[in-house]
Amino acid sequence: MGKGLPHSLQHSGLDKVKVQTFVLNETIAITGGAGVVDPGESVITGSLPEGNLLTLGAVANVTVDGTDADVLIDWAGDFGIGTVPNADADLADAGEDDLIPSTALVADTGLKVTLVTRGVSTQTEQSVILDNTGSTLELNFNLLVDDNFITDAAVGTFTVTGALYLALIVLGDD
Repeated sequence: MGKGLPHSLQHSGLDKVKVQTFVLNETIAITGGAGVVDPGESVITGSLPEGNLLTLGAVANVTVDGTDADVLIDWAGDFGIGTVPNADADLADAGEDDLIPSTALVADTGLKVTLVTRGVSTQTEQSVILDNTGSTLELNFNLLVDDNFITDAAVGTFTVTGALYLALIVLGDD
């Protein structure tokens, strides 16, 4: 083989990089509370390879639809994707947005559906090693809805569609 790009790629180790695609079709039910941000989450369907995973970056292109009468038109909120389900009214706890950081969602004018939103990992989320040696690691779509966009004490239903692309290298198992 001669010199040039094919030779460089063959010896670069780039053949070890995996780009996993997760099709998002999640339903999240969130109970509205008075005077608080309303949290919810869903486990993303799909599986990660077994082993220690070095993340190189992630991109998510999503649309979120508030599908029922208890979600107000022009609602707003945020989403993050992480290895831990959201436990409270922020995405500040470890693992809640360790793949895609908190990203603002804005509804399309006069509708309950958000504009297509692109969430991208930053330098903080890149080069993180995730332990999936037990094949139990899950990815979570964590959603926050701003206060007063779900009727208090009612359950708002949201449908998340789109895709998550995760680039990683499997470093090996235990």
